[in-house]
Amino acid sequence: MTITLEAIGTIYTPFTEAKGMPIQAVAAKEAEGYIELNEELVPGLKDIEEFSHLTLIYHLHLVTDISLEVKPFLDNQSHGVFATRYPRRPNKIGLSTVRLQRVEGNRLYISEVDILNETPLLDIKPFVPQFDHRETDRIGWFEEKVGKVDCTTAYEGE
Repeated sequence: MTITLEAIGTIYTPFTEAKGMPIQAVAAKEAEGYIELNEELVPGLKDIEEFSHLTLIYHLHLVTDISLEVKPFLDNQSHGVFATRYPRRPNKIGLSTVRLQRVEGNRLYISEVDILNETPLLDIKPFVPQFDHRETDRIGWFEEKVGKVDCTTAYEGE
């Protein structure tokens, strides 16, 4: 089955290359950027300023290949790509939750950004903790690694 998606806008950030970019939004507290939404979609922003955080779904446009087994940023062991957040995924889809600062026309100013500059935006969803947070029983290999991500954790490159 073929699925065709079109970008609804573009995400602009200070990160022009993966090296040095925060590996997760938790490591991007100071990073700011903005979304330029396609003009014809501005009516879809009605009431969005009532939310402090947004979940962005975007196309990992600079990923050139896929890997089904990867050594993720936080580990030296190989894992299946679906057991990681590694960007070399079959459908090259990224997901980040960012803080919404303000909206001006078709621009949404955001912070806590861990996304490369000029990334095509596919969708925006309001983040609702009561819907989006789940208590978990296990988090796999992340269990020993997750505490190592802080505001200084950045992608070092391959």
